[in-house]
Amino acid sequence: MAGPYILGIDQSTQGTKAILFDEKGNLIARADRRHEQLINEKGYISHNPMDLYWNTLASSGDVIRKAGIDPGQIAAIGISNQRETTLMWDENGNPLDNAVVWQCSRASEVIEQFRILEDEIRQISGLVLSPYYPAGKMRWLLDHALSDLEKMPKIHLGTVDSWLVYKLTGGKEFKTDASNASRTQLFDLQTGNWSPRLCEIFGINPDWLPRIVDSNALFGYTDLDGLLPGPVAIHAVMGDSHAALYGQGCHEKGQVKTTMGTGSSIMMNIGDTCTMSKRGLSTSLAWRIDGVTEYAFEGNINYAGAVISWLQDDLGLVRDAKETEELARSANPLDETIFVPAFSGLSAPYWDEKARGMICNMSRTTGRKEIVKAALESIAYQITDILNAMASDSALALREVKVDGGPTKNRYLMEFLSNIAHTNVLVSCQEELSAIGAAYLAGISCGVYHKEDLFAMRDYQVYTPVMDMTEWKKRMDRWYDAIERIQKEKKERQTLTC
Repeated sequence: MAGPYILGIDQSTQGTKAILFDEKGNLIARADRRHEQLINEKGYISHNPMDLYWNTLASSGDVIRKAGIDPGQIAAIGISNQRETTLMWDENGNPLDNAVVWQCSRASEVIEQFRILEDEIRQISGLVLSPYYPAGKMRWLLDHALSDLEKMPKIHLGTVDSWLVYKLTGGKEFKTDASNASRTQLFDLQTGNWSPRLCEIFGINPDWLPRIVDSNALFGYTDLDGLLPGPVAIHAVMGDSHAALYGQGCHEKGQVKTTMGTGSSIMMNIGDTCTMSKRGLSTSLAWRIDGVTEYAFEGNINYAGAVISWLQDDLGLVRDAKETEELARSANPLDETIFVPAFSGLSAPYWDEKARGMICNMSRTTGRKEIVKAALESIAYQITDILNAMASDSALALREVKVDGGPTKNRYLMEFLSNIAHTNVLVSCQEELSAIGAAYLAGISCGVYHKEDLFAMRDYQVYTPVMDMTEWKKRMDRWYDAIERIQKEKKERQTLTC
């Protein structure tokens, strides 16, 4: 195998993947390194920033050895990353605290002081005011992790992409791509730059933020701490969901993909016009490539694959995620149990971080199988809420949804998603779409690939809806009733505490 090769790095919530692609874009090897989820007694969710960097190096070395290639044949590197996870470090590349993970809602109280300005914030950024986004997380870090800002010669605030670029280039490059920047709640959708007004609102010095560049820019050079014989270009960086949209070939207006990992990102390409959602969705950049910007509607849910992890790790109802499909199929089909996994609040399209999870509609015969079935179905219900909002906002009929990620292997979940979303669900036969998107863009940018060759042939397993509309309505009514119960319970709880 003579190369050239493209190295795709996908730094995600649970771990880091390094994937090698050959000169035709074929995946030839993959290596994974998991990192610890740091959860304290307050429910704060953190990552050790150095673990993310070390695992990037380690997984890259693993995949090169696994493939048995000459590392000198690697032509470029593309990086996709968990978005919204927020870090702070000094000029020497030393973390000033652990990374605040995107799922973490510790900034809830911080953002309440900006509630009076939420309409202005959303108009500029396209994002609903929420502790989900880095602006609030950055403010929390500045308030809690530093005792004296004046003594810090240089603070760096950024997301995982800018942290990795900084470390991989030995501190020479402090950059972020436009897709990641658009998810910070500090980005001006109209100008494509950091917003002076949003930085003023959140009390963040723009000098602490990375330079925004195109998604296919030359981010710098790295030898992966001596792993490579010479410096190689990092020639693409994208947030993982944006990279999956690109990797799925959703390059036309109206195309939709759903990436299922720990959470789930549902994204629709809305073309080159910036349009604000009226149904609780975010408006972000899909990407900015060669100076051309495309936009996207997006809705995120916090708990997709994490629901399955909860069944396994916290409840002990399954020993392996693969068991969930068989258990769901053998559950009582007449059981009406509904589970809403609002462990850290309801995300899009409801945006209620104070809501809490609920299991309801159980009967005396509800047991292990029925709970597992309800947990799987909760993923599909949440995604359907967002797809319905997208159809309304865009005034476009959703003919199909392309999906990727670990949970898509669960056929019961995919069948139920097709039925409850009432649309064709196309499961990509290629895995790791986030890494594919970043690697393909890097390969195109450095001249190894031609775009038309990469996306001409894609294979999918297609799920078609078969549920009749009467049954569909009953099920959706039960879901909406559960959402209403959660919101009512929250109001009652707030009344009692007052």
